[in-house]
Amino acid sequence: MRVLAFEDSYDIEALLRTGNVDTSQITIEQKWNSEDAVTVIKEFAPDILLLDQFMPPFKGLEVLRMLNDAVSAEEVKRPNKIIGISSAGFANRAMLNAGADQAILKFEVASLNVWAKNSDK
Repeated sequence: MRVLAFEDSYDIEALLRTGNVDTSQITIEQKWNSEDAVTVIKEFAPDILLLDQFMPPFKGLEVLRMLNDAVSAEEVKRPNKIIGISSAGFANRAMLNAGADQAILKFEVASLNVWAKNSDK
């Protein structure tokens, strides 16, 4: 499983390990800013995309909208799961409204069912 996280404050892999997620079969790439986000998504080709709302220079919602546009233009393949991981509930709701598959408070990211082996959820 390939995971790409745009998160500028917390180490996502550390949050997963702290939550007892076995990361040995997961390739995690974390970007600490959202510069060139769509290009990074295209090149890394993640199965799961994690988007924080509050990061520079583009907020998670803006990245999601840019990605949606690029997918519509057939410039990039959409990740299987796009998950909003903001610490603010209103930001996660906005990402759900813009097309994210799921949203969760970032400190609860390890509780997502996507980390279960052979999960298609």
